[in-house]
Amino acid sequence: MGAQRMSNADAAWLHMDRRTNLMVVNALLWFDEPVDADRVLEILRSRFVEPFPRFRQLVIEPRLGVGVPSWEDDPNFDLDLHVHHLAVPAPGDKRALEELVSDLISSPLDRGKPLWDWYLVDGFGGGMAMIVRIHHCIADGIALARVLLSLTDTHADAGIAPPRDGAGRGLLGSIAAPVKSGAQLAQAGVHEGIEILTHPTSELPALASRGAADAATLAKLLLTGSDAKTVLTAKPRVARRVTWSERIPLDDIKAIGHATGTTVNDVLTAAMTGALRRYLLGRDSLVDEIRTTVPYNLRAPDEPLPRELGNRFGLVYLTLPVGIADPTDRLDEVHRRMQAIKHSPEGGLSYALLEALGRTPQQIEQSLLDVLTQKTSAVLTNVSGPREPVYFGGSKIAGVVPWVPAAGTIGMGIDMFSYNGGVTVSLQVDAGLVPDPDTIIADYEREVETLRQLNPAKPAAREKRATAAPAVARAKRAARPAEPERAAGEHALAQLRRDLLSVPTSSRLKRAEETMSRSGDGVTTVCVRLDDPLCSSP
Repeated sequence: MGAQRMSNADAAWLHMDRRTNLMVVNALLWFDEPVDADRVLEILRSRFVEPFPRFRQLVIEPRLGVGVPSWEDDPNFDLDLHVHHLAVPAPGDKRALEELVSDLISSPLDRGKPLWDWYLVDGFGGGMAMIVRIHHCIADGIALARVLLSLTDTHADAGIAPPRDGAGRGLLGSIAAPVKSGAQLAQAGVHEGIEILTHPTSELPALASRGAADAATLAKLLLTGSDAKTVLTAKPRVARRVTWSERIPLDDIKAIGHATGTTVNDVLTAAMTGALRRYLLGRDSLVDEIRTTVPYNLRAPDEPLPRELGNRFGLVYLTLPVGIADPTDRLDEVHRRMQAIKHSPEGGLSYALLEALGRTPQQIEQSLLDVLTQKTSAVLTNVSGPREPVYFGGSKIAGVVPWVPAAGTIGMGIDMFSYNGGVTVSLQVDAGLVPDPDTIIADYEREVETLRQLNPAKPAAREKRATAAPAVARAKRAARPAEPERAAGEHALAQLRRDLLSVPTSSRLKRAEETMSRSGDGVTTVCVRLDDPLCSSP
């Protein structure tokens, strides 16, 4: 197979990779018994490498750094070079495994090989563990989940032949269906998003005039200021730390949601919000809100997974109300905000922006990505896995923990994953910013217990409070003319157009500096100067 041009979105994720924040999706699986290594190799060969060419291809950067990278078959591909054998240091407990994963997660993948590694780890308890590392440029989390799905079976004595179809089997099945409201916008917005950055003069006014909602959404994505300064925000370092919670019965989380008129996602997110509140309080760093980035899946549930995989998701902002002290009020507010992002066009438009960034010179791309990532303190994901146990190489998977990468200057990744009737929350953090992530996990478990004790007789009252605020906001918006909102969006986009037109085409850029000014209605202007490889804080 000849060279294949990398998609713009995949190129954007490739170039987000930096020593202090690697764009690698990591996952841990563990077993109560050893797994046969030869059987693992055969499964990886027949179900992983052969069906999906990206796992046997190299990333080739363009000459002189101009253009988009390409995929080329590795003429020296050797599966054995990607499958490694390790052992958990004594005493072989969770703490020892956390330290091993933390060391690996801080190490970049070898660019001289296809960008993935698989580790077989002996000595964990009475069984073993597996650590999977795959670069984000190969695929997004949902696509990789479906790939891992194809490696597992629903019973122990299944053969290793690849299935005729991927439906209804194995790991990470029952993945939550993507919200469809942004998918159509993404289809229309991809082309427009590319044109915005390559031909801003002709396309920005048309996009702004298409509607106040789209203009305001783009303005929010691009012009929102940096997140509040706390102990969670600082210049990132190289060392990372990981940890994860004990398994919490999913039925307990569902019972809380039923009693409070909220969803499983709401309960898990509210518990983490409370844990982060406790952490910030304990370090004299409490603020009213901290902003997170939430991946927004744009793949249709029934869309066949292409052999080339790739990234097909956007990003939305979710602001966590850490300043709210009352757990009931905090859960209500999280529920309201979660409902709002489900119907936001941000996911589709942010995907278009990532596509556009993938076509820019790498120095400009990295500078603009820094501007975007300064807006949040953490990445937050919630994935629903299979309800029943699944098997890998004939052995039952006892537990699964994923870790989402955190781009740019973001120092924390939070993952909530359900499998076989339980929920596990995992953290990947900058070891310098958060040297004690176990305290956040312990507080998360305390917050779940607090939510369990909420009075179940109040769900109707809570739901009324949760729905009252957005209803009042809608009434206020309806009572005022739409023109000021449209004008604000058009003004912001026009300013962005002028800034982009002023960007020099030379790839030898020196500095990118962002300054924001705010009015009573939020950010209204932005000035971008691109003549330095790093972004400074506002």
